[in-house]
Amino acid sequence: MAERDGIKLFFAGDLMTGRGIDQLLPHPNDPQLHEPYVRDARQYIILAERHSGRIPAPVGLDYVWGDSLPLLKQQCPDASLVNLETALTSSDDWWLDKGIHYRMHPDNAASLLALKLDCCALANNHLLDWGYAGLEETLRVLDSLNIAASGAGLDRRQAAAPAVLPISDAQRVLVFSVGLPSSGIPPDWAAADQKSGVNLLPDLSDDSLLRLVDQMRCHRKPGDLVVVSIHWGGNWGYQILESQRRFARALVDAGADLVHGHSSHHPIGMELYRGRLICYGCGDFVNDYEGIRGYEAFRAHLSLMYFLNLEADGAMRRLDIAPMQTKKLRLCHAEEADLKWIAAVLQRESHDYGLQLALKQAGSTTLLEALPSTMTRARS
Repeated sequence: MAERDGIKLFFAGDLMTGRGIDQLLPHPNDPQLHEPYVRDARQYIILAERHSGRIPAPVGLDYVWGDSLPLLKQQCPDASLVNLETALTSSDDWWLDKGIHYRMHPDNAASLLALKLDCCALANNHLLDWGYAGLEETLRVLDSLNIAASGAGLDRRQAAAPAVLPISDAQRVLVFSVGLPSSGIPPDWAAADQKSGVNLLPDLSDDSLLRLVDQMRCHRKPGDLVVVSIHWGGNWGYQILESQRRFARALVDAGADLVHGHSSHHPIGMELYRGRLICYGCGDFVNDYEGIRGYEAFRAHLSLMYFLNLEADGAMRRLDIAPMQTKKLRLCHAEEADLKWIAAVLQRESHDYGLQLALKQAGSTTLLEALPSTMTRARS
């Protein structure tokens, strides 16, 4: 149920349920991969087991979500959103010019129902990993699960259309999903008038901004809240480009109530601008990276669940963040040392941009609470 005079949104970053995750579940795809170093998706399970212990596969369809499910029930959001960075398909038409390919068997996609997802953003660099047949099957599977999709379609018009999430008779949430080449989306994946694909913006220019703003204005009705979900930037590092800040702020100026950024494998900074939340990179929500070495400094085993409380007009009332960690390819509550670390990182990256974060206890769960900061960097 909606909060009085406001709503609560749950959102998270990239949902990467292919490869090792798919192999854990009851109906896996053929495990053959076409990666430079790994040829069998089950190798990712082996890496996780070496790191954390044996995983008794096959697991139940709700296994991966672990401790996130009771928390979702407790928070009871009015609408929920993730970036689905995995094709839901059994297609074998892998994209030849890509090194990494994610797919989840359609019979395993019912696992998404445990999260009670309302919407999946699809404009990302893995949706067409298994070809146009994989994209089209993904759309059919989501539709069969009654999960709305945005950011991809059978033509340019469908790819650009928002997902419409009814909250009440008087209010809806519109979710626009766009991707940028900086995230690794091939230019060939752009939807066209008679060609399926993703809603790809070529750059962060004024022309791209006007194109997106026109879409927002075309579909928005009085009382609607607008979410713009953007797949942009690289995988590692905390830098936020000035062009990204300028673009995100311009979207808020044009009426966006939340900018939902993703692509980085770990969470990066946030900003409160004109009362609206901008998340530049939400990090991965679920992946199969457990046990992989090379980026330990970013603690990519951590993921965040965002619960955004909004006023009726879309202004942020409060943001609660639940830090989770992956163990045995399953979401668990983050340990104390990781809680303190991620709190310090997000505080460091976000404090100068309008947010003050602090750990708080909510029953048996430790959350990060974000509120407007009294010290905000001056804006040009």
